[in-house]
Amino acid sequence: MTRRLTAVLVSVLVLGLWAGSASAAEKVKLQLFADGLVHPLVMLNPPDGSKRLFIVEQSGTIQIMMPDGKLRPTPFIDLSKKMMKLDWEFDERGLLGLAFHPKFKDNGKFYVVYTAPVRTDAARRPRLLYCCTNYLSEFQVSKTDPNKADLSTERIVYFWDKPQFNHNGGELLFGPDDGHLYISIGDGGWANDVAIGHTPKIGNGQDLKTNLGKIVRIDVNSGDPYSVPKDNPFVGRTDALPEIWAYGLRNVWRMSFDAGGKHELFGADVGQNTWESVKLIQKGGNHGWNRIEGSHCFNPDDPSNASAPQTCDKTGLLMPIIEYGNMNVIQGGKGLSITGGFVYRGKAMPNLVGSYVFGDWSKSFTEPQGLLLVARPPSQAGAMWAVDDVEVTNMNFHSYVLALAQDEDRELYVLVSDNTAPGRANDRIYKIVPAN
Repeated sequence: MTRRLTAVLVSVLVLGLWAGSASAAEKVKLQLFADGLVHPLVMLNPPDGSKRLFIVEQSGTIQIMMPDGKLRPTPFIDLSKKMMKLDWEFDERGLLGLAFHPKFKDNGKFYVVYTAPVRTDAARRPRLLYCCTNYLSEFQVSKTDPNKADLSTERIVYFWDKPQFNHNGGELLFGPDDGHLYISIGDGGWANDVAIGHTPKIGNGQDLKTNLGKIVRIDVNSGDPYSVPKDNPFVGRTDALPEIWAYGLRNVWRMSFDAGGKHELFGADVGQNTWESVKLIQKGGNHGWNRIEGSHCFNPDDPSNASAPQTCDKTGLLMPIIEYGNMNVIQGGKGLSITGGFVYRGKAMPNLVGSYVFGDWSKSFTEPQGLLLVARPPSQAGAMWAVDDVEVTNMNFHSYVLALAQDEDRELYVLVSDNTAPGRANDRIYKIVPAN
């Protein structure tokens, strides 16, 4: 997750939901689906036909919602003892991602990303100046209980050392067409892609010799602990890590493959001070950070300079398909920090089919005033998608929303919290349903 911490940190990532303006292009209702949770960040069905929903809590546990709509009394897995102790006021570390192996029904394998203390053998790292290590680990389900994971089966597959606590990324997705595992990794943290642990002059996002600020793609079905797919764009180059699929990204907090169309990969990249954006993640693509923020020139020495005209070399950079301004800087801006979503492919809201439904964390850091948004594809090729508010009609809803989710029927949910950090078990999940 990523956010803007006022005086110390300029970035915020989580999302809340706020009853939009009367002129909102779309209207929906929210139905309570689950409560009593601790910062839910991910919810998804395993590919086994069981109709269960697994809910990732940032505090370190994964809960199971059974088909009867009840949460099991004990978690599927508890990784809290392996993790960093999370800050009580605000933290972007924790249990961040979950993906089920496409053959989960047969092999019981699943993958998580969690934040642990920094590795003691972190090569060439000034350990005392580094924050932590994010691990991508494989686990297997217990052979005697399908609702319990076997902690003893952990196999660390991949990791990234981080200089700061924020900009972790942590999304995990298996490609619908290739079966490979895609991982979003933030630029390392702090702000502007500078400071300790960031490549001088160009930043981690532009440095192909680090996995920070990247989308990584690996094959977990071969190799020890993984292999690099032969068609990865930087295979065979000495100036780049072969695992890299795309680069120039600040902090893709949530990303998703379109369940229809061409199965394109949408990544919501949290901005610095001024522009929030969604990128269509391309093989080998340079998405621009920290040379640009959204589609706009970026100056790390003056990150909020939105009024003066700027020119910069954008040659070879991929522009976002969706962007909007930070409301504190840009007139007509939306919120403070984008949270990703999904191209809607469900049946309950036919007027949204083909649109990208997503959100923004909040209009305020101290008071939850989040947004639910929709972007529609343009009629003209190459144009930006048009962004509109979505109005919630059945409640005045004021919460931080940590993520969106979809079930196996492609219907959408909003994962929300009243708190800026994991702590109290009073967080909720709502299903998004038609207003009428």
